[in-house]
Amino acid sequence: MAERVVVTGVGIVSALGAGVDATFRSLRNGESGVGEIVHLDTGHDEFPVGEVAMSNREMALSLGVGYPSDGLRTVLLGIMAAREAVASAGLTVCDVRKSAFVSGTTVGGMDNTERHFAEAFDSGAESGSSHELVYNDCGCSTRLIAEATGDFLMMTTTSTACSSAANAIILGANMIKAGIVDIAVVGGSEALTRFHLNGFNTLMILDRERCRPFDRDRTGINLGEGAAYIVLESERSAKTRGSEVLAALTGYANSCDAFHQTASSENGEGAYLAMCKAMDMAGLTPGDIDYVNAHGTGTPNNDATELAAMRRIWKDSLPCFSSTKAFTGHTTSASGSIEAVICVLSLIHDFMPENIGWVNPMGEGAVPVTGAAAGRRVRNVINNSFGFGGNDSTLIFSK
Repeated sequence: MAERVVVTGVGIVSALGAGVDATFRSLRNGESGVGEIVHLDTGHDEFPVGEVAMSNREMALSLGVGYPSDGLRTVLLGIMAAREAVASAGLTVCDVRKSAFVSGTTVGGMDNTERHFAEAFDSGAESGSSHELVYNDCGCSTRLIAEATGDFLMMTTTSTACSSAANAIILGANMIKAGIVDIAVVGGSEALTRFHLNGFNTLMILDRERCRPFDRDRTGINLGEGAAYIVLESERSAKTRGSEVLAALTGYANSCDAFHQTASSENGEGAYLAMCKAMDMAGLTPGDIDYVNAHGTGTPNNDATELAAMRRIWKDSLPCFSSTKAFTGHTTSASGSIEAVICVLSLIHDFMPENIGWVNPMGEGAVPVTGAAAGRRVRNVINNSFGFGGNDSTLIFSK
């Protein structure tokens, strides 16, 4: 029988605040972190975003680290979240040395590249600025986050767009089940960049107001930034260490419908397969799922196809569901782990975050959680993360 994988630590930073306590407080109070652009150097101030309310310099000083150009934002966010996760799990120096670190990102050090690319391009390969471009690589961000957090046995990067962090969690769980490691610190980090904002603006899917996932009148996403990591551990290792178990990762799956570069198929085939396969692994039926933390970007295509996939599974008896992207913005590659932490909080506190900004149903019965649902028993939750190219991942966390 495969080793059971449990969650023993969590760490998070987003527009909702730094740390698990600040995150839960904002969710419980229905307080969105989406607002005007402050830290990103862009002329597109017409778009609201979910920024972390700290400058690079402030983060670097609080963490006691220094990087070129006052810090690489993806790295700094990642260090904040990874250190909290390691501390939350009570990992010792020796524990970390036997652990894997798996981090998802797509932007990597692009914010630093944007500051230096033109100068390096004009000056040639021998310029000092061209050295800064080495930080662009996604793997470089992973290495810097890991080195500032501990001396890990091994590290690797997943980069599958908006399912990156979810796939990092899947990879870490598979490593534990295969007996490669007993502990894996897994998740993702993503900073806002001009490349980021301009790219999604080119796709014409940015909302000029706060996004409204699953609303009939939704028009697009609000981009966000942040990082989150969870500590996965074999149940045997957790018992040996005397760790507090926060939740179990009972099921997961990745599918690829390969329908379109950015759009999902009308019947939500990739999402449907990911959810079904994850439930099969967990040994759960659709009726066992108490809450779905949906990918729910607020785009016309995503919400319609995700809802179509859910209807294929639950018919007219949809479970409680909501998107938390109106709280955090769409944190792209980090969204899977940020929402994984939210799912763990949902299980711990018997709490379902509300789908803020929602007003009008997309169809009969398609009503997300309106008003934070507290006091209901939450046993099994689905966390959906869907990436460009149809790279769709589902995680199931259980009490």
